[in-house]
Amino acid sequence: MNVIDPGAAPSGPTATPGMTTCTAADDEAARRWRLVLGRYAADELSVGQQDQGLERSLSYLYDREYTARGHRTGGGDRAGGGSGRSAGLGGSQPHGVDVTALGWLSEAGSLFPRETFERMQVDAVSRYGLTELLQDDTAIESLEPSRELAVAMLQVRGSLNDRAAAGLRRVIQRVVDDIVRRLRPRFATAVNGRIDRSRRSMHRVARNFDWKRTLRANLGRVDADGRMTVQDVRFSARAKRTLTWDVILLVDQSGSMAPSLLYSAVCAGILSGLPGVNVQLYLFDTSVVDMTHVADDPVTVLMTAQLGGGTDIARAVRYAEQQVRNPSRTVVALVSDFYEGGSVSNLLAGVRRMASSGVTMLGLAALDEAAEPAYDHGTARLLAECGMEVAALTPERFAEWLGEVLT
Repeated sequence: MNVIDPGAAPSGPTATPGMTTCTAADDEAARRWRLVLGRYAADELSVGQQDQGLERSLSYLYDREYTARGHRTGGGDRAGGGSGRSAGLGGSQPHGVDVTALGWLSEAGSLFPRETFERMQVDAVSRYGLTELLQDDTAIESLEPSRELAVAMLQVRGSLNDRAAAGLRRVIQRVVDDIVRRLRPRFATAVNGRIDRSRRSMHRVARNFDWKRTLRANLGRVDADGRMTVQDVRFSARAKRTLTWDVILLVDQSGSMAPSLLYSAVCAGILSGLPGVNVQLYLFDTSVVDMTHVADDPVTVLMTAQLGGGTDIARAVRYAEQQVRNPSRTVVALVSDFYEGGSVSNLLAGVRRMASSGVTMLGLAALDEAAEPAYDHGTARLLAECGMEVAALTPERFAEWLGEVLT
């Protein structure tokens, strides 16, 4: 087996076409490692002209990781002299380049793919404290709004000054508006009424299309090749709800619940605007906060929420039980990771009482930042045994689930 020096070009009788391919791959690997390692690799790996912008943007943000660990960021010659290269991690600041947070944001946004840029924004706010981004109108408009960015900003909200908090509100508003546009049609379709297949609809729209009845109505129009000519298209009407449902949302606001809190606030806002649904919104940790008066304003809910602290689900369930007026027309939806810091026995007793009285009990398990279920399976199983339907659902599926309950 030949041993190939990645830094040497193949020559002489030992060179083969395969070695040329290997060297090209090694060059690409070296390029990537240079970007990963930064100036620590400067003595061995150079930065190509095409990568200088990438190097500058990465260094501006991620050199903060080394600074936090106590590495030097200034210049200075290497011990023993020699090349005169800096062994520190001083910022790479070519003449005429703006390396402020705004300048970094503008440059990074133009250099990296959208998903990478979104991740860098999250790191900038949540890990490296670049909250000055929230104090500049131009920077706020340059930010790429995403669920991940909103969650990261909510988690550092308590450390922001008034100006940065105002900027945060604008970013959260953009993220919420985007989610609402996507989710509102799902909730409206799911909750406004169930399909009534006993009546034909005058509203010939796709969501009312009844394919089963359409097939039956056109069975006599199938040719010898099995192709059907459809002349009679059937649509189903939607049954209208005449009674109001009370939907009580209990949302865990402990530290791990930021992603779920974001979607819960949006869902509460959407439900508040639907006819026939009376929304009550309560946030809880070791105490319960009534947010019903602003349930129709997700941004205010999120800016008011106090992420962190412990969890007393039993207290929240007991509080919800006291708000029930008509058990058979009430849904209590608990959004939590089910890690109970209070009394599990009291929690189970409260769920059992409400379920026995006719209240529909729903448990929405928390989703992490990757939209993966993250909850206490043991407590969830006990809650299910007491009469609560428990599921880990995306907001879209929650809309459908709630629609099935209310119609």
